[in-house]
Amino acid sequence: MNALVTIVTLLPLLGSLVVFFGLREQAARVGALVISLVTFALSVPLWGAYDASGAGPIEGWPTFQLVHGPFPWIPDLGVNWFVGVDGIALLLVLLTTLITPIVIYSSFTSVKKDVHLYMGFMLMLETGMLGAFVALDTFLFYVFWELMLIPMYFLIGMWGGPRRIYATVKFFIYTVVGSLLMLVAILALYWMHHEQFGAWSASVFDLYRLDIPREAQLWMFAAFAFSFAIKVPMWPVHTWLPDAHVEAPTGGSVILAGVLLKLGTFGFLRYAMPLFPEAVAEYAPVLVALSVVGIIYGALVAMVQPDIKKLVAYSSVSHMGVVMLGLFALNPEGVSGAVYTMLNHGISTGMLFLLVGVVYERRHTRAISEYGGLAKVVPLYAFVFMVVTFSSIGLPGLNGFIGEVLVLIGAFGSHRLAAVFAATGVIFGAVYMLWLYQRVFFGPLTNPKNEKLEDLTRAEITYMVPLVALIFIMGLYPMPFLDKMAPSVDAAIARIQGHAAEMAAAEAIPGHRAGEED
Repeated sequence: MNALVTIVTLLPLLGSLVVFFGLREQAARVGALVISLVTFALSVPLWGAYDASGAGPIEGWPTFQLVHGPFPWIPDLGVNWFVGVDGIALLLVLLTTLITPIVIYSSFTSVKKDVHLYMGFMLMLETGMLGAFVALDTFLFYVFWELMLIPMYFLIGMWGGPRRIYATVKFFIYTVVGSLLMLVAILALYWMHHEQFGAWSASVFDLYRLDIPREAQLWMFAAFAFSFAIKVPMWPVHTWLPDAHVEAPTGGSVILAGVLLKLGTFGFLRYAMPLFPEAVAEYAPVLVALSVVGIIYGALVAMVQPDIKKLVAYSSVSHMGVVMLGLFALNPEGVSGAVYTMLNHGISTGMLFLLVGVVYERRHTRAISEYGGLAKVVPLYAFVFMVVTFSSIGLPGLNGFIGEVLVLIGAFGSHRLAAVFAATGVIFGAVYMLWLYQRVFFGPLTNPKNEKLEDLTRAEITYMVPLVALIFIMGLYPMPFLDKMAPSVDAAIARIQGHAAEMAAAEAIPGHRAGEED
């Protein structure tokens, strides 16, 4: 069963080679869909195999299970193939393997040129995202982190809108600059391990054991945090996201919102926060403040957008600010809410981009002013859009409510004023989404071009049903998801707070220096 994590991770990459070099047109579409569905089918047993109340094989880290490796990759440097999941990574892996076949199937009619390349890049991107979630070797994580950049670069650059080159270059520059800073910090950690333990190792568990001086923590946390903040994206390093979303093809936007942004917040939780606990205590107030600014800023800017897709893009800035606020609440309620909001955002915002793509394929415009009264013409489309709208604004009974409430409870316990301001951002979110819905679907049908719009097709209903079902399941019955992540959330908080307390106590000893024997 442990090898299944490796199989699920690498199968899409192997499939992409088949699609790239062996298939064309319809065969490429079907082949990519089959490979992604098989990947999803193989990932489902991971849910049952992961025992949240059990203990994994890594001593001292019981929440990490289904571990495969370490197997030597670059043995002289201590770099290994080393993968596994905890409760948080497991949920994100399943989110990735679910969304990918939906994106591929939804692209069957919209992507008409170089189909084999598009489908191959989608599968390659899936491996990059899965690998980053399951990697337990820091160098391996970095390889997958960079691998994601390649297919997304081409997906936007080749199948994007009129300003796709500008959006692609901007996306590339932002991501690469952040990644290079993270690489420098990884190399510093790698060298520190050799200095303190006399061996080269990039295992995340070995790096967790490092005794890192406070000043070094501050610099290295800043390097990791900058890279992850760009990916989130946090204000003010968010400006690449609206351009990338607007210019990307529908499938690229769905993957970007549904999974790719989550790698930034996951990176904070897996690497930046537990590796540098003293720096977390130092930077937390700043990051909480930036999170609140992002929540309110994203909502206010979304409110004035004339383009539906750009509105949804800025809503992502606001929602991901909620996730960051939950993470740096540094308590079980806040972090659990943050992880749950990551899942919710992947489903709800990913589906919003799918729905925008549906109407764009029919009218070839995303301008809000071009619509109005659509509920009279496409009632099923209007109903599904309404459900997702309510999900996005956190209506009780739907998935968005649980995560936001937990984040606000957690934030109120540690940063009361920030929680109050963040709550206003949630109100603004309801304003821009409901106003969007009112302008697009209600009122008179004034534009004759909309009179003969086709309602949702059978294929569109097919790929939307699983996401709509999850909106209700996660809203009405959240405990299976919260139970899976709870031990991992508790362990992460204990690592951050416990390590910080130990180091603070050590610093209080006269004459103590990090790394010295007392």
